[in-house]
Amino acid sequence: MHLTQLSLLNFKNYTEADLNFRPSVTVFAGDNGAGKTNLLDAIHYLSLCKSYFNPIDSQQILQGADFFMVNGVFLKEDQKDSVSCVVKRNQKKQFKRNKKEYQRLADHIGLFPLVMLSPYDINIIMEGSEERRKFIDNVISQTDHQYLDELITYNKTLINRNLLLKGIAETGKYDPALLEVFDEQLVASGKIIFQKRKAFMEAFTDIFNQHYQYLSEDAERVELLYESQLLQDDFAAILKKSTERDRALERTSVGIHKDDLQFSIHQMPMKKFGSQGQQKSFLVALKLAQYSFLYQQKGFKPLLLLDDIFDKLDEKRIHKLMQMVSDNHFGQVFITDTNAERMQQIFDRIGVEVTIFNVHKGQVNGPNQR
Repeated sequence: MHLTQLSLLNFKNYTEADLNFRPSVTVFAGDNGAGKTNLLDAIHYLSLCKSYFNPIDSQQILQGADFFMVNGVFLKEDQKDSVSCVVKRNQKKQFKRNKKEYQRLADHIGLFPLVMLSPYDINIIMEGSEERRKFIDNVISQTDHQYLDELITYNKTLINRNLLLKGIAETGKYDPALLEVFDEQLVASGKIIFQKRKAFMEAFTDIFNQHYQYLSEDAERVELLYESQLLQDDFAAILKKSTERDRALERTSVGIHKDDLQFSIHQMPMKKFGSQGQQKSFLVALKLAQYSFLYQQKGFKPLLLLDDIFDKLDEKRIHKLMQMVSDNHFGQVFITDTNAERMQQIFDRIGVEVTIFNVHKGQVNGPNQR
């Protein structure tokens, strides 16, 4: 699978852009702030119906414009699919495949799988558990529609249960039967999500370890562990035990929305004891493992988007990563970097065809092909 065309209208800092791509490596080169990452984000929209960086669609509209449009054409096994996304201010997002509008955006997820790695991903290590759950959810949702449906159901039920708990605190009226209904709904979806996360992590951890060992040449010992309250007890039981606490807190304190991943290096927390280079290597290994997992599950290669990938990686690890590209581990790859000449030299050295677009203040020039 690869993206052959990308068209933008009023998207972020682009008034208009029309690009054609080859199925190998594409580099967007230019100064910081030129709009390189915005091109990757447009591709992310086509694959996952949203921005990688900002959940508010209207904030992606070019300043002074009333809408944005992103169009793309994917080629997969000689089948062409046209995908378009239109966002107008104060209106519902329109998303179409082959000119047919989706009633549910969830139905599009997984058709054109994608893995993106950006400096923003350091939040997966440094921030709270929500970022790590998002990572798990992103990977599984692209391979399992039932998982995504159950996740949507769980989150809606969680909101309703929390509203009920707040209402009880405000009015003093407690309806145990209604709370029990929400509990049953939460448990039904939560158990399915938990089992799928558990099975995913059992498969994913081995893949991750292989990638990290490759990147670090087995110089460091890292560990990736799945943490869930449901590993210790039945969901219905812990939910029932927490009823009084939840009423006092006015929110649901137990469940799969509290799941987390534990990252460690030499049995110490990666967040505190990993160097910047080690943390970057950990993230790269996570994303490469995500790529491998999606490839195994889907049977074809996803898109790989690498935003400012070489920052804080030493030359040895850069070489190892690029060697993987040259060994045909990946399909279509999109990379941003500030130095076009460096990119050309890297790919000339490993003998991989690269197309370089030069980006300057929302304008795309090129490509230079070798």
